[in-house]
Amino acid sequence: MRIGIFGGDGSVAHHLHAAAQTEADGFDSYWIPQIFGADAMAVHTAIGVHVPRIELGTAVVPTYPRHPVVMASQALTVQSASGGRFALGIGLSHEWVIESMFGYSFEKPVRHMREYLSVLVPLIREGAVKFEGETLKVEAGVAVEGATPCPILVAALGEQMLKLAAAMADGTITWMTGPKTLAEHTVPTIRAAAEAAGTGDPRIVSALPVAVTDDPDAARAKAAKVFQIYGGLPSYRAMLDREGAAGPADVVIAGTAQEVRAEIQRVADAGATDFVAVEFFGDDPIRTATRDVLKSFV
Repeated sequence: MRIGIFGGDGSVAHHLHAAAQTEADGFDSYWIPQIFGADAMAVHTAIGVHVPRIELGTAVVPTYPRHPVVMASQALTVQSASGGRFALGIGLSHEWVIESMFGYSFEKPVRHMREYLSVLVPLIREGAVKFEGETLKVEAGVAVEGATPCPILVAALGEQMLKLAAAMADGTITWMTGPKTLAEHTVPTIRAAAEAAGTGDPRIVSALPVAVTDDPDAARAKAAKVFQIYGGLPSYRAMLDREGAAGPADVVIAGTAQEVRAEIQRVADAGATDFVAVEFFGDDPIRTATRDVLKSFV
């Protein structure tokens, strides 16, 4: 299982430093979210020029605010700048974000993603597309000098989205999804769908908060505040319920070095191909201890 680091939100300078340190520590990948701060793909373009080895990924860029032609152009630009090390993670976001903040309709999100991928995937892989669906009609091409096709990962939690990710993309990225749910729901669903579609072994990227500490209760109490919002979002709430978790704090990997290693190994045993650690403590002994355990997997 490949090990990556989640960079969180921050300035371009912050990400350049953090990605360089992630590479120096021997990790496989560095991931940035697209929230309401710096543009993740623009930041990765800068990182790709200055940090030469590791994979750079987005976890994830919402689809609704960006036309798939624009998304393809941006992704291929990062792919060119990084020398072929970019992984494009995309997702639906959430109904209240798309409708209340952006003012778009969130009607039939699976249809939206299917049509979006019907445009995005050919543009990324072949450079051109002609498609007419219920919500999209596109005839366009994208050519970025020096770019090769990049993998496309879909943030998929429910059965329909996992099947879509398997059939049309290269795999999935999960969040707030514990090892029990990965083993019993996520991995078997996407693998079976990929086998049925003949698309090969899907990539399964699992992201979870991690803290190596002698006081796991305190770490979980902090996580309950930091990640509180995810306990109320329907898609993540469904995954927490599958796990038997009362809230986000219950899927945090926290404890001694030995306990954290064992929990990360559970994620690997569940079938994840990648583990992305979300370090939610700053520069203190907990962060250092956490990074040391993560490096033991590299």
